[in-house]
Formats: sequence, C-alpha cells, structure tokens
Amino acid sequence: MSVGSLLAFTSLLQHLVSPFTGMAHQVGGLQRSLAAAERIWEVFDVPRECEGEARPRRAGHSLCFRNISLSYDGSRKAISNLSCTIPAGAVVALVGPSGAGKSTLFHLILRFYEPTSGRILIDDTPIHQFPVRDLRQLISYVPQETHLFSGTIRENLRYGRPSASDSDIVSAAKDANIHDFIASLPNGYGTEIGERGLRLSGGQRQRISIARAILKDAPILLLDEATSALDSETELLIQDALDKLMKHRTTIVIAHRLSTVRNADAIFVMDNGHMVEQGTHYELIQQKGLYSHLYRLQFREETVTVLERDPNVEII
Repeated sequence: MSVGSLLAFTSLLQHLVSPFTGMAHQVGGLQRSLAAAERIWEVFDVPRECEGEARPRRAGHSLCFRNISLSYDGSRKAISNLSCTIPAGAVVALVGPSGAGKSTLFHLILRFYEPTSGRILIDDTPIHQFPVRDLRQLISYVPQETHLFSGTIRENLRYGRPSASDSDIVSAAKDANIHDFIASLPNGYGTEIGERGLRLSGGQRQRISIARAILKDAPILLLDEATSALDSETELLIQDALDKLMKHRTTIVIAHRLSTVRNADAIFVMDNGHMVEQGTHYELIQQKGLYSHLYRLQFREETVTVLERDPNVEII
C-alpha cells in the first residue's frame, strides 16, 4: 500500500467513526435535556395559587398567626405551633439565635412557602384567599442579603413602584440617605451597577433596597436586619428614615443588634421555631430569660469593643 493510500484510508476511517462518536454525545445531551424538561414540567404542574377576591389597600393591616407549623423535610419542624397577633400599625421585633425561624416566618407571610399546618390571617382573612399579586403588593420587604439587578440605579429603584416619577425616586433616595452618593456619580441615577450591584458597597446596596421599599409605600413592612451592612453613623441616618416609614404601618423587624429594637411596641423571642417570650424590652429584661441573656451578652461585647478603641472611655 502506498503512503497516499494509507493516508486516504485513515482519513476515510475517521469520517466513518466520527458520526458514531457524535451520536454518543447527542444521546448524553438528550438525557440532560429530558431531565431538565422533567423539572420544567414539574413547575408547570404545580397547582395555580389561589386567586381570591382582591382586597382594598389601607394604611395598616393586622397580622395573626394561628398554630403555624412548617417542616421542610416532613420530620424536623422549622416553625412549631406558633401563635401571635400583631395589631395594625404596630412595630414588632423578632429576635433570637440564628436558625430560630425568624426569616422563615417572613417567607410564610410572603407565601414563598405554605405552612404545614395552621393559618396566617390579614385582617381576619387567611392569606391564601388573597390573589398572590395583591398580597405581595401589600408588603415591602427589605432582606438581609440585598438583591439588585443588572441595570441602572433608577431601574432598580423603580422595581418598588414601576409607575414612580423621577421626583418620587429622588425623594425616596433622599429619605434613605443615598441621594448624595448617587448625585456624585458621573451618570447619577443612570449609573450601571452591574450584576447584583457588584459596583456598589454592601451599605450602598442596602440603602438602595431601603429606598426601594420607601418608594413602594406598602402598608406592611418586613425588615430583615435592614441596617446590618451599615456603619454606625449611616445606621443612625437610616434608622431615622425607617422610623418615618414605620408610622401608620404594620412593621415586623428581625434584629440581632438588640439596641435597635428597644422602642418596639412588642418583642417576640424565638428559639428553635418556638415563640418562647413576648413583651416590651423592659419587661423581657426583668424576666431574665433568653432575651435578657442575649442582651447582656451583646452589651458586654459592645462594651469590650468600645474599650478596645479607647481604654479611657467611661462606661455608664
């Protein structure tokens, strides 16, 4: 066999084997597509959420939890037989160790999950009777981990209220003490912030999230450690804005820094999915239970931090 014939044979052999090799790759891709399609159809098969009668929007709404329980895996309960009532316009704080179920309670209110048992009521109406769109229009939610979308600052703020005018956006940004920073940028409110707001600091992202909640102007306000990424000076400015926002609104605040919830109308203390204590700051301190223990631990940590910065400071 000549060299030319050998090369021709080898080349033709590769052309013959290549389709069979490609078929194996195609079968693998088909299997992955079928698995993805199965997950998509599972989503399509989920029963449609209840589209109840639309409810009018008012200045405040009461919230009532009746024997609420939730289990993610069918065995361990993240929330267990929780019952409490939050009057319209009240400011209530949820405190407790990490994993106590505080954020899970927020997810139940927003209907990200359905309770395993029990009911949540808004003004004596179970929330599953609200159209989901109407229910979430009643709620402003500021999460601990702020999510911003790729786009401009103006576009991210408008997610709170798509019909908001530019003057409304500026007003909300001023209330959240973020306007001066935005105005200092070359493109102002038209500045691109990148995916998840990667071009902004944690505190700046959180203040934009707070401005978005202010712009939405919903009657129920959920704050999940809304000032956790802020320095002390900025936190005071934001707290002032939040105090104005809380007026005439039903507000639930998750807080780990207990000094920020002293003036709440009521404090609910959670532990392992249970409501273990309830009362005002001074009532709970006198009970000398879990809240008192957490407060004294935190006060001690804050005192040590202050003394490390300036040993000559007199602690009162």
